[in-house]
Amino acid sequence: MSKSVKALLLNFICFAVLFLLAKYLLGRYTHLSGIWKPITAFVISTLVSPQFKAIKTHEGEKIFFKWLFMKGVKEIK
Repeated sequence: MSKSVKALLLNFICFAVLFLLAKYLLGRYTHLSGIWKPITAFVISTLVSPQFKAIKTHEGEKIFFKWLFMKGVKEIK
């Protein structure tokens, strides 16, 4: 599996987990109903989920991630 596929899967998994968590918490603690619950969960998950990118460097392809709650860009080994 290439690094770009791993980065894509990590993006999807993190987004899915945060989306389900946000949807559950919105359903439990707010009075949103209908289409507003998943739309709000989508926006929250999009803003909060980390970004994973596979970048080709002179040492080979590496996966980096950036997150709203962390300063700078970190490398995943």
